[in-house]
This record gives sequence, C-alpha cells and structure tokens, in this order.
Amino acid sequence: MTQIHSATTSMDPVSDGSRAGDAVSLWRLYVLRACYAILAVGQGSIQLPLFLHHAHWTLNSGVAHSFLLALALLSIVGIRYPLRMLPLLVYELLWKAIWLCGIALPLWIVNQIDADTRQSFFEIAPVIILIPLLPWSYLFSNYLKKSGDRWR
Repeated sequence: MTQIHSATTSMDPVSDGSRAGDAVSLWRLYVLRACYAILAVGQGSIQLPLFLHHAHWTLNSGVAHSFLLALALLSIVGIRYPLRMLPLLVYELLWKAIWLCGIALPLWIVNQIDADTRQSFFEIAPVIILIPLLPWSYLFSNYLKKSGDRWR
C-alpha cells in the first residue's frame, strides 16, 4: 500500500520538486488555465458565430476558421488539464512565430507590408506573452528528455 501511494505521489506533476524540472507551481497552473480560458473565449467568441453563420468560404478560409474553432474548443480542455494540454500552447506559439518570422519579417525588411499583413501582425504578435509563462523545464523534461511511448 505504501509503495502504491508513493508511486502515485511521485507521478504528480505539481509535486514538492523531488524530481528536477518536473514540479510546476500552483500559481503557474492558474496562469496556464487563464491562458487557455483567454484562448477559448477569445477565439471561440470570434469563430463560433462565423462558423454558424458564414457565407461561402474559400477552401483556405474554411480550413483556417475550422482550425481556429478546434483550437478554441481544445483550449477548454486545457483549463481542466493545463499540463497535459501544453502542446496546444506550444503549437500556438510555434505557428505564430513561424508566421512572424517567415511572412511578416521578410515583408517588413523590404518595406512591403500591406494593411492586411499589418492587422494580422498586431493580432499575432502578442503571442510572445506566452514565452515567459510556459513551464519550460517541465516541457523539456516531459516532452524531450523523457523516453517516448513504446513502438511495439
């Protein structure tokens, strides 16, 4: 019985820090929950009405709006499981960083940013707020250092 209890407590990601890099403080969990809630409410309030009452979308527009609605819905799960859903926030950070570096920056360098790109920049750039909020040591120890799931 003691072995089972100690095994379950050592697997708790909000632990006393006995395993380096694994403990995530309670305040950081609440910050992550707030990030998921903002993402869910922000994107959900935009995408759900658009999805329910849209005119004919182009293929790319339909794909983009469907993706963003799915992101909003999955963010609701992140409110309950902030650590298990971390890949969702990392994905949000990565796709926006890729857009900023691969689309906006080259246009800015050659001074060819149009009004739509400028608007997108100001909608996408605030993602940098996530960088100090993510529990990077937890991410590295649980998604990069830890051995992956078995293949057979």
